Amino acid sequence: MPTILIVDDDAALRDSLAETVHDLGYQARLATSGREALGVLASNEIHGVLLDLRMPGGMDGIEVLRRIRAQTNGLPVVILTAFAGAENTIEAMRIGAFDHLTKPIGRQELRELLARMLARPAATPSGAVPDGAGGTLIGSSEPMRRVQKTIGLAADSDTTVLILGETGTGKELVARALHEHGRRKHGPFVAVNCAAIPAELLESELFGHMKGAFTGAAADRIGAFREADGGTLFLDEIGDMPATMQAKILRALQERIVTPVGGKPVAVDARVIAATHRDLPNLVKQGAFREDLFYRLNVVPIVLPPLRERRTDITPLAEHFLNAARTHGDTKQLSAAAATLLLEHSWPGNVRELRNVIECACVLVRGEVIDAGDLDMMLRAADSMPHDGLDLPTAIARLEEAMIRKTLAACGGNRAEAARRLNIHRQLLYTKMQRYGLSDEDVSANPTPAVGKADS
Repeated sequence: MPTILIVDDDAALRDSLAETVHDLGYQARLATSGREALGVLASNEIHGVLLDLRMPGGMDGIEVLRRIRAQTNGLPVVILTAFAGAENTIEAMRIGAFDHLTKPIGRQELRELLARMLARPAATPSGAVPDGAGGTLIGSSEPMRRVQKTIGLAADSDTTVLILGETGTGKELVARALHEHGRRKHGPFVAVNCAAIPAELLESELFGHMKGAFTGAAADRIGAFREADGGTLFLDEIGDMPATMQAKILRALQERIVTPVGGKPVAVDARVIAATHRDLPNLVKQGAFREDLFYRLNVVPIVLPPLRERRTDITPLAEHFLNAARTHGDTKQLSAAAATLLLEHSWPGNVRELRNVIECACVLVRGEVIDAGDLDMMLRAADSMPHDGLDLPTAIARLEEAMIRKTLAACGGNRAEAARRLNIHRQLLYTKMQRYGLSDEDVSANPTPAVGKADS
């Protein structure tokens, strides 16, 4: 009969788990701390471990897992915690946890978990374990926890990862997490937006060029692949890459060799992570994207959920952006009504839209409490996008014009103060006012007095 070691300092939870484990037909051994658990493992045959994350005595579940993995790779260990976060989820999976689950765990869920644990060995970690981690992925919803677990499992590998998701879901943040949690974290992280670079310059940007290779090549350029040597190259919006470049990228991925424009082939050692908001399988069917490149990229897919499918993460994300946007001595808080309004919004722009809304509110709201009325204008403008059939540039322009109008009105037409609140240069505000046809009479009878010279 398999024996399951249950490690938890909470006596009630520990005994409850043990009782359920017995009822399901397994033996149970108990430990109240990490050190006691290691002692039990050293002197008993254990087939699986249910390990609490937070425990007293200076040894948490991550450290216990690390020590177990140093002794054996075959024992399945599941981390159980009431405090799931991106960092501990990614780290646990990276070290080699079988799974990372939140408390409480139901009887049927435990039955299925134990069956899976004992059916096959736990994941084996590759490489050394890092002492710390980099950027944070905010969110404890189930869709985001799946993303975090995949990051932990894939971080140490050199396998190509394809990140899929709508615009604004945080694809680059996932790419950085893969880099910062992996064995390449001390190497460079180089990000290239394939959609933002003209097609005729993309080859030089990625592969480099030799001096004199074409008009304007005044010096050698090593290119992004070689800049990322020993680290990670993130190819964002790869679905917009021209067809002529797709074949060259495929060769670089397959052979780990790049050829600078006008130069000779050079070996490179960069892990490639790609991302796109486009439907690549559909592009393959249309002949707009190479099928062989798609399969070469799509080795480990990570699908980022849109914000509307992870609503439990909206409030923590808003609080995170609020903290980040606070200036020295600022104590702005979201009211309950504002938080409710955020939860009800459809978020077509995803996490990026939420961040922009919070940052804008921090600039425009002068009091300490951001209320629903302060957010309503910005959210209603975003809600109008799908109903009016607007494309993205037009929708952004409409929101921008509304923000400028409101800020100028709040400042009594003082353009210098409005520019300060909007966190843009005064000359840029003048340009945008001209673009939207906003005159001083439109917003106030008290415009900024004329100045003697243009802003520098």
